[in-house]
Amino acid sequence: MTFTIFSITCLALVASALGCGIPEIKPQTIGSRIVNGQNAISGSWPWQVSLQQANGFHICGGSLINENWVLTSAQCAVMVNSHHVILGEHNRGSNDEPIQIQLVSKVIAHPLFNGKTFINDIALLKLSSPVTFTPRISPVCLPESNARIVPGTRCFTTGWGQTATITSPLILQQTGVPIISLAVCRQIWGQRTITDAMICAGASGSSSCKGDTGGPLVCESSGVWTLVGSVSFERSTCDPRFPAVYTNISQLRSWIDRTIAFN
Repeated sequence: MTFTIFSITCLALVASALGCGIPEIKPQTIGSRIVNGQNAISGSWPWQVSLQQANGFHICGGSLINENWVLTSAQCAVMVNSHHVILGEHNRGSNDEPIQIQLVSKVIAHPLFNGKTFINDIALLKLSSPVTFTPRISPVCLPESNARIVPGTRCFTTGWGQTATITSPLILQQTGVPIISLAVCRQIWGQRTITDAMICAGASGSSSCKGDTGGPLVCESSGVWTLVGSVSFERSTCDPRFPAVYTNISQLRSWIDRTIAFN
């Protein structure tokens, strides 16, 4: 992965200082293939959150970006004091995991989000109280503004979305997906569908699907994981032969910083 502003070494030093993007429990990233994915190692993606209704029904994923904020998809339509943010969860069928449950005090969707085209499909959730970081709960790093990722880079996406069996798994799933150039993605999805504020990944036998929306697409460099994308949309059949589309976090980094600073 190459960044336009920071060198890999500098990025790692900054991440270490900020305490982001370095899981204490290392993920299994070798031989990993959500649809056609595999069970994640418990606690190995510590920024992954589950957004749930009050009855425990999982609706979307999200990513913890600091002790007070979660990044997700605007289309998830999270509501203040209604939906729950579950941190540190691995097995949604277990009552024995050391999870933290938070309410949301503010929901700030991008003001130019378009629910038909999925342009600017991003929302920030301010938590009702600061998260306590643990080996199973810690934030992911954010990319610098306008950072670029080389097509072909193998990144990872995680979530509890539907799998190849069209069921929603209880265990957090992970899959490795290659980044696809916007030019190739536009040939598949159409010129007007894919904007510069989107990232395409997949078409390699695995994919994001319903229920993964808002969840992370992360890339690793020198042991540091950076949130490059947030699951936005895919084919209605979640066909793993086609790339899924993610909100490009680097293109919206300035909006993220301003929103957090003013709230």
